[in-house]
Amino acid sequence: MLYREAGDFKTSYRDDSQTFPLKLDRLGYYAALAVAFLVVPFVITDYWANSVLVPFLIYAIAALGLNILTGYAGQVSLGSGGFMAVGAYAAYKLATAFPEISILIHVLLAGGITAMVGVLFGLPSLRIKGFYLAVATLAAQFFLVWLFNKVPWFYNHSASGQITVPERSFLGWIITGPQTSASAKYLVCLCFAVLLAWVARNLTRGTMGRTWMAIRDMDIAAEIIGVNPLTAKMTAFAVSSFFIGVAGALLFTVYLGAAEASETFGINKSFLVLFMVIIGGLGSIFGSFAGAAFLVLLPVFLKNVLVGSLGWPTDLAAHLELMIVGALIVFFLIVEPHGLAQLWRVTKEKLRLWPFPH
Repeated sequence: MLYREAGDFKTSYRDDSQTFPLKLDRLGYYAALAVAFLVVPFVITDYWANSVLVPFLIYAIAALGLNILTGYAGQVSLGSGGFMAVGAYAAYKLATAFPEISILIHVLLAGGITAMVGVLFGLPSLRIKGFYLAVATLAAQFFLVWLFNKVPWFYNHSASGQITVPERSFLGWIITGPQTSASAKYLVCLCFAVLLAWVARNLTRGTMGRTWMAIRDMDIAAEIIGVNPLTAKMTAFAVSSFFIGVAGALLFTVYLGAAEASETFGINKSFLVLFMVIIGGLGSIFGSFAGAAFLVLLPVFLKNVLVGSLGWPTDLAAHLELMIVGALIVFFLIVEPHGLAQLWRVTKEKLRLWPFPH
């Protein structure tokens, strides 16, 4: 009654293997895209853009990148904040050195530069894994932040050590700088999020994604059947770092407008993205968006309810947020390791069989 596939026939393998095999899922996806592109830009306010939608889209891209590396390829990383810093500083240097080129091209180029840096720091994965790889990527986090703080060339010898995005426009719309409208910020981030989610979905369902999952499940067996661990791991680090670099570039250019390495891209940023992946679900495109939405909406909800309505102190609400996130991480790791994505899949399966028992 609520969620059925009766009458939804497949006449080819291509139809059966599509991302949304059920017609109801496809209609819901297209409806969500239509609302996101054709309705939200006309009703969005500065508060909703800056507090909810823009950070959600940017962190969803970062979570997608980390999920490709950790969820699909099984390579643990704690250096997401450092790679986001690479994307931000690369976009800044490109925007100031080549002002005639569109800032959107600079964002993509910044992702490419971050991919090369990610491959460099991913080389230890050929020899180590698990806890030791996590420590190696954590070292990359601290090294990159230290580098951007100590080398004046990266911030153009600014006296404050801070980088500030120059004002840039695209098709007559100002998309960076203090004059940027809420709808412009939202649309730029939305286009990148939809494009990169489409790329991630196709990569993970193709040959490259299958090699990543083979390495994740059992690297020795994968190598025996012909999977090249060098190619699989380096492509995972490259693609993941590209996504995270684009997220860092968008965070700096479109959302914040100014950044400082240790404050904006510290270790807390790496843990935030990791928590999004854990809560949303490892090895799931939808889980990346679900985890990002949850951890972006949670502090907004607590601030409005506890601080705004009940009058709680701000620091108490912040501590409660940390307690809730920590408890949820423990809960999902023990009860449902695949996170919110698996809960959604189970819910859909129950709806497909309702009212009959599962």
